[in-house]
Amino acid sequence: MDSTHAPPSVACRIGWQSPAPVPEGYRFNAFLEASRGRLQAHGLELAAFFEGGRSPAAGLPDDAMPSPLEIAFLPNIRAQVAAMSRCFRHAIEELGYPAPFHFAFASKANTAEEIVRSTLTGGAHHEMSSDVDVEIARRMIRAGLLPEDRMVLANGFKGPGSAYARNLLALRREHPRVMPILEDASELGSFADRGVEFDFGIRFRRPREADGAGDRDSRFGIDAAGVKHLAAEIDRTPGSRFVLLHAMFGSAGYDEDDFVAALEPGLDLFARLGRNHPHLRYFDFGGGVPGRTTLDDGFDYDRFARLLLEKTLAVCARRGTRPPALIGEFGRYTVSEHAAHLFGVIAVKANEAGPPWYLIDGSIMTSFPDTWALGEHFICLPLNHLDRPFRRVRLGGITCDRDDVYPPRGSVVPLFLPQVAAAELDETPLYVGFFSVGAYQEMLGGVRGSKHCVLPEATELLIDDGEDGGFVCDVVPGHTTEDVLHNLGYGRTARVGAPRTAAPVALV
Repeated sequence: MDSTHAPPSVACRIGWQSPAPVPEGYRFNAFLEASRGRLQAHGLELAAFFEGGRSPAAGLPDDAMPSPLEIAFLPNIRAQVAAMSRCFRHAIEELGYPAPFHFAFASKANTAEEIVRSTLTGGAHHEMSSDVDVEIARRMIRAGLLPEDRMVLANGFKGPGSAYARNLLALRREHPRVMPILEDASELGSFADRGVEFDFGIRFRRPREADGAGDRDSRFGIDAAGVKHLAAEIDRTPGSRFVLLHAMFGSAGYDEDDFVAALEPGLDLFARLGRNHPHLRYFDFGGGVPGRTTLDDGFDYDRFARLLLEKTLAVCARRGTRPPALIGEFGRYTVSEHAAHLFGVIAVKANEAGPPWYLIDGSIMTSFPDTWALGEHFICLPLNHLDRPFRRVRLGGITCDRDDVYPPRGSVVPLFLPQVAAAELDETPLYVGFFSVGAYQEMLGGVRGSKHCVLPEATELLIDDGEDGGFVCDVVPGHTTEDVLHNLGYGRTARVGAPRTAAPVALV
């Protein structure tokens, strides 16, 4: 997973950082803004979702929605694809780079149908990593969303005899640009001499360097000597061509220079291989291009694109080979900003150990597993009362787990929210939202599954552009109690041969 781990320091901004009210018109980032004491995200007044008779925009519900509430703003996904493609297009034009850039969505970040559909309609190529992904790709092909000019990059374990390898063979008969990226030399046998021609990639495992960087401890990929041997074997195999070298950064990069430096060994290997493999065309990088999960400016995507092209030109010139077409696999960057989870504050409690507790009507740790598992930070802002004074608080979920808190335990990052008293919550409710949570969190927490402390799944709004300039919206209902009980096996008919209930034991 190309996770972005924000360091737990005061340099990480997750919200408003002052006791003063938020000024009118204040912009927190590119899509979050204060307006008349209320928060707007992507131009939508979010508190209006909880207020009957008010629709945040044309095409969206005017009935009061339940809390907690999940929102997926799908136009943002296509905007992210377009923005990164624009960064590389400008760098290509500026430097006279002689080959194209291709944007690929790393679908493991979020494999929901509406997400994959949005990336494909935005023009992205498709990257996948498991057998179930094959059926997702097949359905996208049949829906006309994955046309023949799009690459399907197949990462993940696909060893001999695996269902994934068998189904990739079948998918290749339906789609001309299915490209297995081999993790191990043994995987070639899953595809060779099967009556289907394949273009192959190889995943390169970066050597460990003196500073500890590298992939020596990685269970994925092949070292440089192994790549050289396997590339030759591919090109000797009838119907097979070695066309792509895949290099992973391995984790999030907050610094563009470090990211490009980490890719240099892969670029150098590509340039050396290019002298002996005439079909080698693509350098595929991935893993770690961060999304903006906090309010820090962080990564400069334009600068990253320019630095990567400059480094590629320099390495290829040094080795006397042609520069590659670049493929970027983007997961978190693509989908993190599109999603928000909204909660009501249901209680205010004193906290002898520090700031007061604001308790929400849901769970932080089940909605955003990375907060307690990895110490991840996400943007957290109030939806209303932005014109009130603020105070530093801790957020707590309604599970009985001590780690169901935000900011996560061990963090020193401050969280400020509007001052409210417990007695006024019924008359003047306070709502809060977590933003940029669209990558990995739902997949890790389980989609449509029963959660920790048997909390039900929240209602979800899928918002997309409408044809008339407004929006269209699908409402995915949340779980009822019966849904949760059914998921856990209550009420199922008895299995054949199930053991009889034991007789009570008499107590003497």
